[in-house]
Amino acid sequence: MTSGLTAVADALDGARRVAVYCHIRPDADTIGSGLALARVLRTRGAEVSISHPGPALPSGIGRLADAAAFREPIDVADVAVAVDCASSERLGSLEESFLSSPVRVVIDHHATNTGFGTVNLIDPAANSTTELVLAVADALQVPLDAETADCLYAGLVTDTGSFRWTSPTGHIMAARLLGAGAQGRELAQDLLDTHPRGWFTMAAGVLGSARAALDAFGGLGVVYAVCSAADRGTLGWDAAESLIDLLRTADDCEVAALFKEGEPGTWSASLRARSAVDVAAFAREVGGGGHRLAAGYTTRGTADEVVQAFLERV
Repeated sequence: MTSGLTAVADALDGARRVAVYCHIRPDADTIGSGLALARVLRTRGAEVSISHPGPALPSGIGRLADAAAFREPIDVADVAVAVDCASSERLGSLEESFLSSPVRVVIDHHATNTGFGTVNLIDPAANSTTELVLAVADALQVPLDAETADCLYAGLVTDTGSFRWTSPTGHIMAARLLGAGAQGRELAQDLLDTHPRGWFTMAAGVLGSARAALDAFGGLGVVYAVCSAADRGTLGWDAAESLIDLLRTADDCEVAALFKEGEPGTWSASLRARSAVDVAAFAREVGGGGHRLAAGYTTRGTADEVVQAFLERV
């Protein structure tokens, strides 16, 4: 990470106008990374915009400082920074804006990252992209305040599944953030443990319809479920995101898959594995990406078509 970190710090040192970009269907890691980096750069006197291509911010983000500050990218930025984006396509409608910048910084922890920046800090060993943003802040010698610590903690606690999948460095980072004033308990409650009552009806229907293909992935098995737009009803686009972690608890399957409909006929597939299957490798084959045990991809079709196409591949 050292050479990439030095290059990123050099690119940002002295930049006066910086555009920070978060990925489509933003989660707490991309949002926390973007907000934290923007705060760090503003402390150094830079004018900073922070943007995401939609849809709306996920629930639970409101506690983070500057969460209402998202806007269109700044005109003629000195540096553009993409956080937690494995490819430029993950920037959605903002992809062209990012790629038009002469200096393009990528900060990410996905093993499938394509290295699409002119300067890249990519470390799959990092627990979250916020871990890398903290390293950038340290390299720029910006002190850590409580509000920035909140943003960094949000990405860490969610991407590690509440520290179930973290390395020792994740716990060390958490201790530092809590020591700086991060609201650990409150953030975990907002981001992981709070649902509207309508969520329980949706969850019961989706999880109750789960099916298994025990011969998939070489006999290791996959449990899968579908959450259509009708299943979600009036709930937000991110309402079904946490269901994959309930599916993955099936004791007879190594892999879990959840197919979530956004716009009619457009699906986001979330994949999780216990330990033995590299789901990122599968996701890459169908145009997606992610981590070895947590990955995803997008696809189109009816629910039956999307599921059948998946099962034929596994």
